Amino acid sequence: MGLLGVVLSLGLLMYLAYRGVNVLILAPLLALLAVLFSGGLPILGTYTQIFMKALGDYVATFFPLFMLGAIFGKLMADSGSARAIAEWIVAKLGAQNAILAVVLSCAALTYGGVSLFVVAFAVYPIAAELFRKAGIPKRLIPATIALGAFTFTMTALPGSPAIQNAIPTPYFGTTPFAAPLAGILGGAVMFLGGMAWLRWRAAQAAARGEGYGDHPPSSAESVVIHENPPGVLIALTPAFSVIALNALFTYVLLPRLDSSFLAEPAYGSTTIDSVRGVWAIISALTLSIVLLIALNWARLKTLRESLNAGTMGSLLPIFNTASEVGYGATIASLPAFALVRDAVMNVSPNNPLVSVAVATNVLAGITGSASGGLSIALQTLGGHLNAMAEATGVSPELMHRVAAMSSGGFDTLPHNGAVITLLAICGLTHKQSYLDIFVAALLVPVLATAVVVLVGGYVI
Repeated sequence: MGLLGVVLSLGLLMYLAYRGVNVLILAPLLALLAVLFSGGLPILGTYTQIFMKALGDYVATFFPLFMLGAIFGKLMADSGSARAIAEWIVAKLGAQNAILAVVLSCAALTYGGVSLFVVAFAVYPIAAELFRKAGIPKRLIPATIALGAFTFTMTALPGSPAIQNAIPTPYFGTTPFAAPLAGILGGAVMFLGGMAWLRWRAAQAAARGEGYGDHPPSSAESVVIHENPPGVLIALTPAFSVIALNALFTYVLLPRLDSSFLAEPAYGSTTIDSVRGVWAIISALTLSIVLLIALNWARLKTLRESLNAGTMGSLLPIFNTASEVGYGATIASLPAFALVRDAVMNVSPNNPLVSVAVATNVLAGITGSASGGLSIALQTLGGHLNAMAEATGVSPELMHRVAAMSSGGFDTLPHNGAVITLLAICGLTHKQSYLDIFVAALLVPVLATAVVVLVGGYVI
């Protein structure tokens, strides 16, 4: 009965999330449903001492990253910097390279720290005009944006400020620059594979004589155009500073910090290696926000509103993710979860890279969230995976990279919130565009992860 409860709970979570029910309601209710099926376990005790404790621990660790990332993205959009970067890339590549131009625009913005949701809003109006001029079907725009924003810059490239690249740091004692060669290899497979698919699909459409199509303008095409937009160098400077400062704090400043105080119980009895990755991104984003404001002071007419909107915009994403972590912790506390854990671990008992890839993909697919699935996988299985890695001689850095890349695979199922939002921004439906999203942002990233697992264990 316990295993049936887990399966029923997970199935309902996926189905009801797809139907639009908020995970803040779903996660605790369905976690407690699984507890009921387990029989004999205290309902309120499980809710307050397991679910809420895991939720609170996650918020305590990662809220600064969500908040600062949302503020940075909002300021990049409101200052006109995000649009300036996208338009510059498009102008350099030209309409004949519309797909490549949109992918690189999204990649530059997300690798610079801009939220993928902000990127979708900023790039879509440009993509729509570019695809219309080039005669490329509008239905390919969501997959093109997804390839640039949801894949290699989110999980693979070393130093990415995305939350998916930060989550593994406290579990493996690594930094966002972990396993750079593996990340570059995986990122290249994602980029080249996704581009090959989208270009093939565009060529197919051209051969049939299919053009952009007759589509009414979506609400996202009505965007504010700044009278005095920043030049591309000013627009790019804060984005580059996130990466540069992240590296500076990670490898130069924080290692030289007197961190002996971290051994005290009041500071968690931890080490600098466990917190360095999170501290580096917090510091880099904070200083980059200050730089962004300084460079665009005259353009940020409503700075207070932008800061408030960015801050408030971070609350729902982090509590959604933290609720999923609480759900995962609750499921992991049940006796039936041992069967699930053993099944995942026994997929390849002597290869922790395969185990972390399978576990993260499965949980990310169930929750429809890359960060949520990754957090649940590491929260529930991190200790086992670390022990396996140590026993088999697999480096923590490679474990970090494979875990991060695995979070960006099955998460992109139809019920994924980012997919639903992207389609709404573009004014398209799952029927029109999901096949290409599936290939570019799910199938190809899973293939890239498999390549890194196969090559990384022997070469990297």
